[in-house]
Order: sequence, then C-alpha cells, then structure tokens
Amino acid sequence: MSADGVILCLNSGSSSRKFALYRFGEGTEELLAEGAAERIDLESGRLWIRDGQKNTLSDAQRNFSGPEHALRVLFEEIDRLRLPPPSAIGHRLVHGGPDHSAPERVTPQLMRALRRLIPFAPLHLPAEIQAIETAASRFPALPQVACFDTAFHRQMPELAQRFPLPGAFWDDGVRRYGFHGISYEYIMQSLGRRAPSRIIIAHLGNGASMAAVRDGRPVDTTMGFTPTGGFMMGTRTGDLDPGVVVYLVNQKNYDGRRIEQLVNHQSGLLGVSGISSDMKILLDQRPTEPRAALAVEMFCYQLRKHIGALAAVLDGLDLLVFTGGIGERAAPVRREVCGGLAHLGILLDEQKNDADTDVISSPHSASMVRVIPTNEDLMIARHTHKLVLSAGKGRISCQS
Repeated sequence: MSADGVILCLNSGSSSRKFALYRFGEGTEELLAEGAAERIDLESGRLWIRDGQKNTLSDAQRNFSGPEHALRVLFEEIDRLRLPPPSAIGHRLVHGGPDHSAPERVTPQLMRALRRLIPFAPLHLPAEIQAIETAASRFPALPQVACFDTAFHRQMPELAQRFPLPGAFWDDGVRRYGFHGISYEYIMQSLGRRAPSRIIIAHLGNGASMAAVRDGRPVDTTMGFTPTGGFMMGTRTGDLDPGVVVYLVNQKNYDGRRIEQLVNHQSGLLGVSGISSDMKILLDQRPTEPRAALAVEMFCYQLRKHIGALAAVLDGLDLLVFTGGIGERAAPVRREVCGGLAHLGILLDEQKNDADTDVISSPHSASMVRVIPTNEDLMIARHTHKLVLSAGKGRISCQS
C-alpha cells in the first residue's frame, strides 16, 4: 500500500511532543508507531518510539534545547527507523475560540486566527502553533489539519455556554468552551448506534472533565473558559470562588503569574496531599498518609457532585462512561464515586470493576456504567484522513 493513507498525528504539550502514525486502508485503521520527546528544556530528556504492537523501536536519553529542536529530533528518528512517510499531518489544538467548531485545513488565514486566540490559551496555543510551523518546514508539501478540543462543545445550548456576566463579555468570546472534546467525540463514535439517550462521560486524567450528552448532542460540560475550571484535577483547582482570587490580589499581593502558577500547577491532588498529583501514588499511600486520603476523598466527592448536577441537566441518566488514565485504571476511584450514586440507579459489580472490564455495573443497575479507553490520536487521524480525502490533496502553506 502506498503512503497516501498514512497520517501523522502531533500532540504538543508544555514539555513534550507526542506523535502517532496511522495507516488507513479499505475499512481498516492500523497504528504503525507512536512515541514522544519528553522533558523538553530539562535535564535527562527522553525520546521513545514503539510500534503498533508496543515493541520498543527506540528509547534513549536526549537533551532538547527547546520544543522546535525536540520535534526535529523526533522527525529525524522517525526517518532513521524508516517508518512510512505521512501523506498528511493532524494536530490537536486545545482551543478554537467561538468560531472554530470543526476540524479545518491549516491555511494562512487559520494561522492568523490562531495567533489572535493565544490570550484564550496562553499555556497551550503557542506550542501548538510552533508545532504546525515546524511540521510545515519539515514537510512543506503535506496538508495539515487542526483538530480543536473545544469543537465538540460548540453545539451546547447558549444557556449552558453563558457565564452570568454582562453581555459585552459574551461578545468578546468569554464563555464556557469545554475541553477534552476530541476524547468525547471518540467515545461517542465508539458507542455508535448503541448510545442511549442520556450519557455522562467522565474523562479523568491529570486534566479531567465531564460532558453531558443527550441524544448524541452535548448539552453541558464541567470545564469552562479554560481547562482550569470544573472539579479538582492533578494540579489544577477546578472551579474556585472568585473572591479567593480577589483576596490573593488585594491581601497577599499575588499578580497574574503567581495566580496562574497556583491554580494550574500547585493545587488539586498535589496541593491537597502535598505528596503527588499521581492518583496511583495517592491510592497506594492513603492507608498511612492522611493528606493523601483527603485528596482522594475530595476528588471522588467532587466527581459525585458533578455527576449529580449533569444528571439533573439530562433529567436522569442511562449511561455513565469512565475514560482517561484514572477513569480507565483506578478501580477504587470508580467504586467510591459510584458508591454515592445509588439514587441515580447505579449499582456496580465489584468483581467487574476490579478487573476493569467494559461494563462494570451490575445487571440490576438501572443505569449502565462502562469503562471505555479513549484514543484521541485515532480521532485526530480519522478527521485528518477524511478532510484530506474530501478536499483533495495538494500543497498548503501555513506561513502567514
């Protein structure tokens, strides 16, 4: 098969560059390789690549002088391993603002729009824009596609998107955007025709959120204007009384940078426990560490509270889906969350939950509970493949 069906997916984080390489055939989707350049700008960086069967192809310590250097080294290693060259490149972008509600081909116009959106996501968009530019430099003839994490939620009713602020803020784009949309979209595609009417999807990882879906359409979500909102996460506060921020500014002399560090990097599971943002570590230590136990208890409590709120929006619940690293692998978290949801008709099967099976609810449960592994890279690859095929191939420059 030619490389025409090979899609390179790029996911740019604050200190890493991740990739996945997929081949599409007639009704087939094959993971060829995946990997990452990690710990960028830090000592003892790491570059690793494995094939679709999880066999290690490359794993070595590398020092990366910056994000662009890391991505170029990653491209060089892909070439050295003689992996199939891509025919198109898909990118995950954390924010699309109010005007981007679907995947788009990268054009000079889109690049200018993304730069204008940087104030909406200053921690993420600059790195993602740079990745598009670096990829265009390395593969100038290939089309690129931007997939927005906020796009899934653009169908939400205005009632759910608005904040209780004066109308001028809505006009300026200040609204509830929601995130993890690529993951939610993958889960909904996985459910397909089996999807019931009222669904809550809990994407639980270091960043975590939930979405309420009715009859296939999103109606509400926990994250808001930024990925800091919602319930507590690994290092993020989730929703915080605005008066706390006013207090920090007026009484503790915090400026914007210190507040950003506090709410995004020093809080959540890490802040409460004083130990770690890693749920596995906290679960292991909670029998002997009271603050680890408190952090886990708070996390599960907030999950239950938000599930209850979204169930109220849906007027009931037919299916609860756990996904993401914590959602897929932390059986104790699922047990403690669902243990307080009997009023929604949820009853777990303890053995199935401990085994991380697909359906973990009891046959007697009025609401089904499932564990469905997410795959954002595959979702990006699908969008890129579809968009490139439907629009035709050809060179598109992303330089403005």
